[in-house]
Amino acid sequence: MSAADTSTVKKTGRKFDANLLRRRVKLSLAHGFVLTLVVIMLLPLVYMVMMSFKTSTEIAQNPLGLPKSLYWGNYMEALSSMGYVRSVLNSLFVTLSVIVVVVFAGAMAAYPLARIKSRASQLIVMIMALGLATPNFVTITPIYVIFRELGLLDTYLGIVLAFAALKLPLAVFFYTGFIAAIPIELEEAARLDNCNNWQIFWHVIRPLLAPVTATLSLFVMIMVWNDFIYPLLLLTDKNKLTVMISVYKFVGNTGIDPTKLFPAAVLGSIPLLLLFAVFQRKIMSGATAGAVK
Repeated sequence: MSAADTSTVKKTGRKFDANLLRRRVKLSLAHGFVLTLVVIMLLPLVYMVMMSFKTSTEIAQNPLGLPKSLYWGNYMEALSSMGYVRSVLNSLFVTLSVIVVVVFAGAMAAYPLARIKSRASQLIVMIMALGLATPNFVTITPIYVIFRELGLLDTYLGIVLAFAALKLPLAVFFYTGFIAAIPIELEEAARLDNCNNWQIFWHVIRPLLAPVTATLSLFVMIMVWNDFIYPLLLLTDKNKLTVMISVYKFVGNTGIDPTKLFPAAVLGSIPLLLLFAVFQRKIMSGATAGAVK
């Protein structure tokens, strides 16, 4: 090997080492940034759990320190006073019912809107988009008055219909863009097999919606579970209250007491975290499949 070749190899090696070093530095910075965000997001949760195991005296003396011991009395009082199990079952029923209604109604509404190219369909999509931008307080009074006249106040059907109406624009927004990206040739092939519109939707389009359905279900689940205003206005029977309203009534009836606020908040969050942990793989695989598509 000549001296020129040796010099070229050395320069190439140094260039490769420099590029590798830059990539490692960028990767380390990215990991550090993500880790910082995770810590910032977890700090309130860690603090909430930590405070829930303290007595009132310990909170007053050392509000930022770790608990000296795990005091379970706060949780026992919350569980006995909140009607916790019943309220969790109510929230699960309402949340799952809303997801089912929103998924099916949203998909069926989005299919013709995505395929029929007309001014009317574009206008409907725009109206749905306005529904996404409409604040909740704008619809509170009309929904309450209508449901009062229909006798739907303080019923499971009423709260499910209210949430479904509020979340339907989000479902149409999700599904319309996704269906528009599905090749029309799949439907044309199904028509050659004498499939009608319903059969095409159910057997061809619907199975392809699994990725976006997983993502949509996650959004709807979080929004419905954590919603406070509509259950507070539409439900008064203590046997039908959702978990967030039970937390509010438990804390509100006793004042802002940290020994009641923090354990109640933890208990209200646990079911949602468990649901996410159980369905995490499906949700993430659905989101990934949607991104790849």
